[in-house]
Amino acid sequence: MVFGATGRIALNQVFAATRVTLLIADTFYWMLIAPFLGKGLRVRATLVQFVSYGAHSLPIVGLICFLIGAIMAMQSAYQLEAFGMLQLVPALVGVSGMRELAPLMAAIIVTGRSGSAITAEIGTMKVSEELDALEVMGVNITKQLVVPKVLGMLLALPCLTVLAILIMMAGGYTLSVFALGLTHGLYIENTMAFLDPVDFITGMTKSVFFALTISLVGVYRGFQVEGGAEGVGKMTTASVVTSIFLIIVVDLVFTALFFF
Repeated sequence: MVFGATGRIALNQVFAATRVTLLIADTFYWMLIAPFLGKGLRVRATLVQFVSYGAHSLPIVGLICFLIGAIMAMQSAYQLEAFGMLQLVPALVGVSGMRELAPLMAAIIVTGRSGSAITAEIGTMKVSEELDALEVMGVNITKQLVVPKVLGMLLALPCLTVLAILIMMAGGYTLSVFALGLTHGLYIENTMAFLDPVDFITGMTKSVFFALTISLVGVYRGFQVEGGAEGVGKMTTASVVTSIFLIIVVDLVFTALFFF
């Protein structure tokens, strides 16, 4: 029984890894190679996804990042004030927001809002046999459905991350100037003094790989849907949980790479 269960789990993992690998390879072929071979790229659909994932997510991302910036300033001031180093609050908010918190929070929020929508859309199409109909009509599903979503996410999340960084700094600025007594000039000066181009590169690199993770997990989970509405709901939940877990793993990997 134990050996049989272990074997089934191992085979399932190998099968899942194979499907993920094929999905990634097929997606990158239709996204990076096929357009140069004259097979086309769905630009209009990509722009629609970009607006959906980016512009429509900005209000909630902006609000949460503003509040987190203020919270970071408040918490860091509580510790730094004991050492008479209150002027370092802008540096802490700026560096940690740019390298870590803004990309991470933007990715997690987009996962809950848009990653789940990707899974639900594709899953609904699968259970209603729309995917089968497209295949019968000779339509390539990867080109038609997957590539616009992946490209849209790759365009949207880095843009959203840049705005999240600025808004998070604005939150820290607002609390520091109006509650902690720091001057406008001192906050701006200390923020610029401690920020480094590597900090921006770190945050943007993470956002690109977060975008790939969210979109590919959402698509893969959508293709896994079986049954009816219950299956769609189950895989939508699994998509969000898997994406958040992998986002944290990717974050850890790139944090370690840039640290060393």
